[in-house]
Amino acid sequence: MPNPFREDISSLTNYLFSFTLSTPIYLMYSFPVILTYGVLASILSDKMSQFFAAKMKDDQIETVLSGILHALFGLILLLYSLGASMLFFMTDRILVSRNRTYKPLQAVKSFAFPFGVWLIFMGIVYLEHIVNK
Repeated sequence: MPNPFREDISSLTNYLFSFTLSTPIYLMYSFPVILTYGVLASILSDKMSQFFAAKMKDDQIETVLSGILHALFGLILLLYSLGASMLFFMTDRILVSRNRTYKPLQAVKSFAFPFGVWLIFMGIVYLEHIVNK
């Protein structure tokens, strides 16, 4: 339910407004947690899988172990965080497979997307309040 205020949703426009209102609120509180916990869990998953793969002397098991560990860390909030952890894992594997080095500026640029989504939804909420007043 996208309505953080638990009001009744009686129409599609009311539902869409509730969705646009709740999206920036959820992003403000969830993004720092997802970023901090996600990055730490991903680093820990990758390091643990590298350690076990080195002990077993099997490089192919590293990806499987990393995926399993990402999934285990992602079960903290059940399906919501599991989906985020699997997306984190797949993105990480795609970036690793490209075999390029990434600079810190590229990491900073990656924050533009969630910040842009937040700005767009805040703009929609602002415009809706202007139109209704």
